[in-house]
Amino acid sequence: MLLFAFAFVANQVSAADIIETLAGTGQPENNGNSGVGTEVNVKDPFGVEIGPKGGLYITEVGNHRVMRLDLFTGKLVTIAGTGKKGYSGDGGPATEAELNEPYEVRFDTAGNMYFVEMQNQLVRRVDAKTGIITTVAGTGKKGFSGDGGPATEATFSSPHSIDLDESGNIYIADIGNHRIRMVDAKTGIVTTIAGSDGRTLPKDGQKAEGNSVLGPRALFYQNSVLWVALREGHSVFKLDLKTGIWHHIAGSGKKGFSGDGGDPLKATFNGPKGIAVGPKGNVFVVDTENQAIRKIDLKNNVITTIAGQGPEHRGGAGDGGPATQSEMDRPHGICIDAYGGVYIGDTLNHRVRRVRAKKR
Repeated sequence: MLLFAFAFVANQVSAADIIETLAGTGQPENNGNSGVGTEVNVKDPFGVEIGPKGGLYITEVGNHRVMRLDLFTGKLVTIAGTGKKGYSGDGGPATEAELNEPYEVRFDTAGNMYFVEMQNQLVRRVDAKTGIITTVAGTGKKGFSGDGGPATEATFSSPHSIDLDESGNIYIADIGNHRIRMVDAKTGIVTTIAGSDGRTLPKDGQKAEGNSVLGPRALFYQNSVLWVALREGHSVFKLDLKTGIWHHIAGSGKKGFSGDGGDPLKATFNGPKGIAVGPKGNVFVVDTENQAIRKIDLKNNVITTIAGQGPEHRGGAGDGGPATQSEMDRPHGICIDAYGGVYIGDTLNHRVRRVRAKKR
């Protein structure tokens, strides 16, 4: 099915780009563990990530599974979770484990898969060679404890997002605790690298450790920088992991939907819940409550909407047409492929969609 192949002629998303559905039917009921992507129901997809061998990995929150879409054949298969809500299966095959709302999925350099389960308050790992699942952070109980000790004995509060660096260190958006925490790959020790008991926005140039951060919802790691979307803070920051310093990238901190065509720092967001950096260095943000995907062009210092029309256009229309004329319904996850294609977990539409360049 050539529809799913990486057939792009431009690396930069533009107003001429079209939107299409790759997985899901719009219906939430579990109608099977595998099949053609557009025939299998995907309930509440959140995280999306390009993984090994060109697969698109999808966290299905509503049916408690992680799925893989082959972008060349269009086949969708379940690779973790039974479809039943729970917490079981560690030490056995991932497909026989019970999960509870997997939110985001990532991979290390060896191809091992990691995902965060928000309602189980933990992070789990699936071995690339054996398919065995284990818990690598969290006890299954909600709380805030464990810094300085083993991550598997620590507690988290509604962790939403994760990413890994080149060394395999895991960064966790511990959103209920308004902190970002890191699990050291060599020691398994967890520490807080940003946030405190405070509930305020960080300041540009401020040290992250020991100072408050408001609602760190989504993380994206690249080249010793952690890009962070702040849900309650309605803004985007980056954390330089070498210096531990915050840098303000976009969003005034006020709730709204404004600023397109202008300075990203003056723009307004409403509960951003996803973030990714594309091959040209542009930052893409899922502006969830505005039903839109926005692009921050750092070179030209400008923000634009590249999919969706804003909060008054909540819905599921637009497939096959310009992405900027489409509708969305509380999108969450986002990832960008090497060609600039933008993949979106369009959550309440129960679909995974892609914005791709129109042939020209």
